[in-house]
Amino acid sequence: MRLYGVVGWKNAGKTGLMERLVAEICGRGISVSTVKHAHHVFDVDQPGKDSYRHREAGAREVLLASRKRVALMHELRGVAEPTLEALLSRLSPVDLVLIEGYKRDAHPKIEAHRAETGNPLIAPEDATVRAVASDVALELDRPVFDLNDTRAIADFILSEVGL
Repeated sequence: MRLYGVVGWKNAGKTGLMERLVAEICGRGISVSTVKHAHHVFDVDQPGKDSYRHREAGAREVLLASRKRVALMHELRGVAEPTLEALLSRLSPVDLVLIEGYKRDAHPKIEAHRAETGNPLIAPEDATVRAVASDVALELDRPVFDLNDTRAIADFILSEVGL
């Protein structure tokens, strides 16, 4: 599977860019899966639902299945967070995996940047950031795209991964 990341600081536009890229690339007939890293505790389950009750009772994994989707919830219960590589091994094969976050991992990335956040760019200190998508013009040693030019960003990523 080919991998490409979207990184950036909080409120830089990562999730919006990911959403637009998935729609654009899938619209071209290319299969895409996504991985999203969360820095906070999250729960995809609802209190009171059967699957929630199974987890709360102590189940390590709960597999929820229907005609429309399958969801596997794995409780770490004190075990270290899995590496990106371990998580990717659990995905079904697709043409491209877009990864939001995991900025310290070695896969190629594009940085989402919004000037109003006041955060410094990651790109100048990280060679794995191959381009920047920004809401302002920037002078860098790598391509800079308008943050909202989804088609051009998708073209760049697909060219980078050979699709």
